[in-house]
Amino acid sequence: MNKQGITIFWFRRDLRLEDNVGLFHALHSEYPVIPLFIFDEDILDSLPINDARVSFIHESLSKINTKLQETGSSLLVKKGKIREVWQQLVQEFDVQEVFFNKDYEPYAIKRDLAIGELLKANKIECFSFKDQVIFEEKEIVKADGLPYTVYTPYKNKWLEKYKSMAPVREYDTSEKFSNFHKNNFVFPTLEKIGFEESSIKVIPHNLKNVPTYHETRGFPALNTTTYLSPHLRFGTVSIRKLVNWAVRKNDVFVSELIWREFFMQILFSFPKVVTRNFKSAYDGIQWRNDEEDFKRWCSGTTGYPMVDAGMRELNETGYMHNRVRMVVASFLCKHLLINWQWGEAYFAEKLLDYELASNVGNWQWAAGTGCDAAPYFRVFNPEIQLKKFDEKGIYIRKWISEFDLGYVEPMVDHAFARVRAIAKYKAGILK
Repeated sequence: MNKQGITIFWFRRDLRLEDNVGLFHALHSEYPVIPLFIFDEDILDSLPINDARVSFIHESLSKINTKLQETGSSLLVKKGKIREVWQQLVQEFDVQEVFFNKDYEPYAIKRDLAIGELLKANKIECFSFKDQVIFEEKEIVKADGLPYTVYTPYKNKWLEKYKSMAPVREYDTSEKFSNFHKNNFVFPTLEKIGFEESSIKVIPHNLKNVPTYHETRGFPALNTTTYLSPHLRFGTVSIRKLVNWAVRKNDVFVSELIWREFFMQILFSFPKVVTRNFKSAYDGIQWRNDEEDFKRWCSGTTGYPMVDAGMRELNETGYMHNRVRMVVASFLCKHLLINWQWGEAYFAEKLLDYELASNVGNWQWAAGTGCDAAPYFRVFNPEIQLKKFDEKGIYIRKWISEFDLGYVEPMVDHAFARVRAIAKYKAGILK
């Protein structure tokens, strides 16, 4: 290929062409834009060959590529170790500028610093932008400049700032599609990348129930969820478009979107939470960590129908209703006294919407060891939760086919487990 000067836009957690901040600015570059995606071997090597999330990424990239072909362009897809791929790219092309959207996870921050240094060494300009959140890093802080560690004041400040600028700007990329580099890169099959199609699929998002979200969100049998979370995770929807729309529809739904950003800024400000309790005082808890108990929890055979239905739903579909997530997480940490990290790792393996900040944040919330967490003495009763949120047993019968045939006895008595958990927590709290 002839060595004309080019700009590269690097897709990561923003798999869409519309309202994409970094792409918008790249397309306004003076150089034609090659859109790029890299399958990162450092991440892929730990995944099963039929990982559903890789299938979804590939499907989303295919849609982008089809759209690009209408402009006479195409998506450049690479696989390898990120630094090595970029070393090849700067040799293959006359790269003048690189654009991408920010990622706030520890691995991504380290990766982007390394690539930034490589590009600088090659005299290539590098630009990064806020795209996957409304407010990033240190935009929502207390009066003293320190990060919030309690959700409600964070939410209030977030809403105050949003309302002062609402609606947030959306970025029309379509007017500059002519600036995509004209090429015909070969789009690789999933097999070429080393994976195979998963039987588990990401469901298209559905916003029709958002206006009544506050009334229906606790009831898994109603199936009124938006299925948005994987799309937010991989950026197939724009958070700006979503929030600008949602603030006119339902405040409770918006609050859930703010939780996502709260946990992101907690992870950014306190990266230790990936492997340690936010509240160090809880480091002394003596977990039982019984492997057989953990296997029963994973397989959905604990004898508690709501816990088991949730785990079976997760294992079969990659989804779990939010109310049920709280119940199964509390059960693992409180009833079985298994370290939240075990559950967090299992969810990371199975969830289609797995996102580090929210997964760690919610697990530490359930365990009582995180910022703004449920108090340690709050132990969900799975049977009461079932009566309250699935009174007719519609949800549990969907996932537990043998429920009416004489269901297995609970593996641990709730009253006993509650007393044991509170005692263990109390004894483990470091003074």
